[in-house]
Amino acid sequence: MNDLADTLAALDRTAGDAAYMADGIACLQQGLNLDDPADLDTYRRLLRRLYTAGRFDLPLARLFEGHIDALQIIARYGEADTAARLHAAARDGAQFGVWNAPLAGEGLTLDNQRLDGGKAFASGAGLISHALVSAEIAGQTRKQLLVVDLNDTPPTIDTQWWQVLGMQRSHTHLVRWHNAPLTEADALIGQPGDYEREPWLSAGALRFVAVHAGGIAGVFDGVRRHLVARERERDPHQAARLGRLFGLADSAAAMVERTAARLYETEADCHPALVANARSSVLDMGEQALTLAQQCVGLSAFFETEPLCAHMADLMVYLRQPAPDAQRVKAGAAAAAGTIALSL
Repeated sequence: MNDLADTLAALDRTAGDAAYMADGIACLQQGLNLDDPADLDTYRRLLRRLYTAGRFDLPLARLFEGHIDALQIIARYGEADTAARLHAAARDGAQFGVWNAPLAGEGLTLDNQRLDGGKAFASGAGLISHALVSAEIAGQTRKQLLVVDLNDTPPTIDTQWWQVLGMQRSHTHLVRWHNAPLTEADALIGQPGDYEREPWLSAGALRFVAVHAGGIAGVFDGVRRHLVARERERDPHQAARLGRLFGLADSAAAMVERTAARLYETEADCHPALVANARSSVLDMGEQALTLAQQCVGLSAFFETEPLCAHMADLMVYLRQPAPDAQRVKAGAAAAAGTIALSL
C-alpha cells in the first residue's frame, strides 16, 4: 500500500459516517489543486487520487469525486472572489457535492431568492456541508447553478428511498426545499446553462471512471487476499482466474491513463467521445471482474461479514451510471466519423 492508502486505512470508521467521510475527503484533497487541471501531470495526480480512493472505499470515493467536481465547476464559472471563498472553506473542512438530478414532479426552482422543489440522487445528503445545485429560473430555458450552504439553508431529506444493494454509505437520498430563502452564505455560480457546457460536462466523467478503475483494483485485492489466506492461490484454475482479474484491473487503469493523455493531445470536440469510450470499456471490465471474483471466491463472496462482499456490491451499484448505451453510440459515431482514431 502507498502512503495515502495507509492514511485512509487509519481513519476511524467508528466515529460515524459524517466524521469518517469528512476526514476522508480532507485527507484525499490534501495538496491537490482544486481548479481545473492546467496540465497533464496535475490531471494525472487527481485521477490517481480518485483511483486510490476507489480502490480503498467506493462510497468515500463517490463523495470525494462529487466534492472535486463541485469545486472545479465553481472555479470555472464562479466569480473570482466567490470561488476563492468557497475553495478556502473546502480547505478548512467544508465538503461539497453536485446535486443535479431532477426530482420527478418536483423540479428545483429559484424565484425571488427562494428555493422550492428538490433533487434526486443527492449523494452525501446529511453529511456534506455545501451542495452545488441547478435550479430553474422564470424566463430562462436553461438552469442556473448555485451553491447552497446546507447548514444555513437545509433541505428535508428522505432517507427511506435509498434502499440499494451497495453504496448505502454514500447517503444518496432525495432532498427538498420548501420556499426556503437564500442566505448570504449561498451563491449563484456562472450563467444559466453553464453546467451543460461541453466538453467539460461529458469529459469530466473521467473522474468517476478513475474511481471505477480503482474499484476493480479493489476487487482484485480482495480476491487475492482471500485466496492467499486459504492457500488456494497455487490451484491452477484459481491462478488462471486471478491472472485474468489482474489483467482486467491493469487494463482499466491503463484506459484511464491513456484517455487522460489523449485529452491533452487532441482538440476539445474529441473529448466527449474519448471519455465515452473509456466509460464503456471500464464498465465492461468491471462487470467481467465481478463475475471472475465470484468464480474465484465462491459462496464466500456473498457473506455480508466478508469485506469483499461489500466492495463488490458497492462496485455493482456504482458502475450503473446514466445512459450506458448512449455512451457506446457516442463513441461509435465519433469513430465512424474519424473524430477519434486508434494509435499507440
